[in-house]
Amino acid sequence: MIKVSVTYPSGEGSTFDHDYYAATHVPLAASAWSPVKTEIDKGINGPNVAAVHFYFDSLEAFQGALASPKTAEVMADVANYTNIQPAMQVSEIVG
Repeated sequence: MIKVSVTYPSGEGSTFDHDYYAATHVPLAASAWSPVKTEIDKGINGPNVAAVHFYFDSLEAFQGALASPKTAEVMADVANYTNIQPAMQVSEIVG
């Protein structure tokens, strides 16, 4: 199982619309990529304002998802909810 985490580091002057993110952006990404499971985190205390975790059966499934023609639409939508440069972590679930 592969977990892809996209995090949004907090910082001075950063903006993030949690409602838009949960109601519009993450469903758009899930529709484009068809992950097995999706989780959204709203940061309370720590280095990130928010995060999303997409789970895929394999690395190949994740890579195929990114090749979707809808990926450009997902990436273009980021400006609608934040001015933060997101960071991505791809991990293999081992336990």
